[in-house]
Amino acid sequence: MGRPSRFFCPTCPYVCHLENKVKIKRRQHLVKKEIEPVFNKEDMKMGGSETDATCPSCSHGRALFSQVQIRSADEPATTFYQCLKCEKMWRED
Repeated sequence: MGRPSRFFCPTCPYVCHLENKVKIKRRQHLVKKEIEPVFNKEDMKMGGSETDATCPSCSHGRALFSQVQIRSADEPATTFYQCLKCEKMWRED
């Protein structure tokens, strides 16, 4: 017995499980697009404010932060952090 068939998108989490046998007429390979980050390290150093925040990588207790409204206006702003020790960037929604 073979494995269950499925279609999946390599650029997003979409998966379509197939219950019946299908014949594939065309195969297309997608390539992930390069995206630019909302903030890069230089932006954070120039415009970020310093705060107490624990880095998820090195556990350092200080980081730069900046807030951006990236969702609808009735949702809270997203906070971006950059560790002052290892420069790891992370976000909190």
